[in-house]
Amino acid sequence: MSVDEAREVLARANRMIAHEGVLDAFGHVTMRHPSNANRYLMSRSLGPELVQPDDIHEFTLDSQIVTPIKERLYGERVIHGEIYKARPDVMAICHHHAPSMLPFCVTSMAMKPLNHMGALMGPKVPVWDSRDEFGNTSLLVIKPEEGASLARALGPYWTVLMRRHGATVAGRSLEELTFRTIYTARNAAAQIQAELLGAGFEPLNAEETELAAQYNLQPGPVMRAWEYWSVRLDKAEGRSAAPAKSVRKPAASPRAAKKKKKARRR
Repeated sequence: MSVDEAREVLARANRMIAHEGVLDAFGHVTMRHPSNANRYLMSRSLGPELVQPDDIHEFTLDSQIVTPIKERLYGERVIHGEIYKARPDVMAICHHHAPSMLPFCVTSMAMKPLNHMGALMGPKVPVWDSRDEFGNTSLLVIKPEEGASLARALGPYWTVLMRRHGATVAGRSLEELTFRTIYTARNAAAQIQAELLGAGFEPLNAEETELAAQYNLQPGPVMRAWEYWSVRLDKAEGRSAAPAKSVRKPAASPRAAKKKKKARRR
């Protein structure tokens, strides 16, 4: 993938995750540079639903922009740089404040996978509390040491909750990251609804979680979801989905065929 292609797909992922209700005016999606593992791509400071390819810039893993610009940058970009440093297997990251995840950021309730799609959150969702190392802060992760602390809390897992703040999700590709981000937020909403029923619920066990995640994170399911959300985004943005490669016209009725033949004779 070229850098230009990466900018195109990253801009789309920002808008796609926003369109599916996970991102709002805040939050951000990044991907590791396609040919330089020591850099990553990230938009300038914009609402994710507004991001276009020209807004995407290159950053070092110290979260310094490679080519300075006049526009404002995201303050919390160290979240991404420090996780990329700590996790060579991570190729894309989303930081967000989805409403369905926030109740788990302010209570002791642990997130659990309720169904096979919820397994995408991973076997465990650790919780990071900035107070533990840094005391009272603005709750924004803007210092490298804060980003490094969050990366340690994420550890080998794929989703980390940030106490009183939001969540950060990682993936082995941008498409997988999008898949995991959206379905983890939906699982959180389902868990809250199940709790409200007051009858208790039975989440997936460890083996079910592993098996379901392995199956659903195959290229087929991941790309099926990506294509679906991509078409939904195109419709919302007023663009038509790409036409099918081959569209067969319905066969004409015998009566219509006779009329067409007479018209030709005339």
